[in-house]
Amino acid sequence: MNDVAIAGVAQTGHESRKDNMIYADMVFDVVTSALEDAGLTLDDIDSVVTVSNDFLDGRTISGMAVGDASGGQDKNISTVEGDGTFGAFYGLMRVLSGYGASIVVAHSKGSECDIRYVTNGMFDPIYQRLLGIEAISASAMQAGEYMQRYGVSEEQLAAVSVKNHGNARNNPYAHLPMDISIDDVMKSRPIADPLKKLDCGPVSDGAAAIIIASPEIAAKATSTPVWVKGVAHCAEDYMIGDRDLAVPVALKDAARRAYDMAGIKNPAEELDLVELYDAFSYMEPLWLEGLGLAEAGKGMSLLEKGVTTMEGSLPVNPSGGVLSSHPVLVAGLVRIIESVLQLRGQAGERQVKNATSALAHGINGPCGQSHCVWILNKDK
Repeated sequence: MNDVAIAGVAQTGHESRKDNMIYADMVFDVVTSALEDAGLTLDDIDSVVTVSNDFLDGRTISGMAVGDASGGQDKNISTVEGDGTFGAFYGLMRVLSGYGASIVVAHSKGSECDIRYVTNGMFDPIYQRLLGIEAISASAMQAGEYMQRYGVSEEQLAAVSVKNHGNARNNPYAHLPMDISIDDVMKSRPIADPLKKLDCGPVSDGAAAIIIASPEIAAKATSTPVWVKGVAHCAEDYMIGDRDLAVPVALKDAARRAYDMAGIKNPAEELDLVELYDAFSYMEPLWLEGLGLAEAGKGMSLLEKGVTTMEGSLPVNPSGGVLSSHPVLVAGLVRIIESVLQLRGQAGERQVKNATSALAHGINGPCGQSHCVWILNKDK
């Protein structure tokens, strides 16, 4: 991996409805803030990557609605339809290919669409879509398969929600900072068996931006650079019936590639924190297993032993994670931003002590069809 840094970051607060802002307003705010954070100007940027979705935005070629607000005039600009970690991957590839710096910006207003109808479109149009399956019901099937395979209980998964909503109390950007109990989760409204309301991330409005820079541009920045040491993404089969939902094959492969690139041999010992895309409570232990941080079926043991708490040896989602704020498409980019803030020592009350290495993670598609893994380090 050639030297590439993340030089600037910004995010909005995440909430249920930003009725006073259109997409371009949110994008302009975070792009401006990311430039200010880096101490750079648009003259230092020669690549812009927007992250948007026509169905979520309710218009075709949705990236055009935010092009000017992203600073894309007279610059090479393109759009990624997918999670922000994948948009950041594209921005990274541009810098590695010779661009000086890429702004990557993602936006989402889940309040202005019905996410069930949008995510129903992920599925096969002939055999599956007409069944009404969408992201939540598909994830409920995955949760049930994982729980049955390994004997994981609903109460165990509820503990993940308790931890992450509790962590969010220290995050001023979080949508749902809450002090809740396992009993609160168990008594919350059923959504799709075995998932209950507090097992599910909220639908949030928000935006985020990062600046990915070459060493030359990073040297001009006034911020503390955080260096990209390894990154990879992989995808599984499109049809969920062709997959073993309790074994995240794509994540295992992406993690292996990212670790190899970063020179990581023992991730549990060499990482200081993890920011995971946990749209549902069951995802945290399942993704930790895919990342090689726990054996199959043993992901919950990390929380039960205190390893993944703020006081543990490997805090997971100190920000509160996606369970506490879920602006679709933006959420993965926020995982990168939160990791950068941690490695800079700028995470405030959610700061992990002496953090030098972090893993950020994003997903695309139903039940984590594809995964993107980033390894970041404060040292070059």
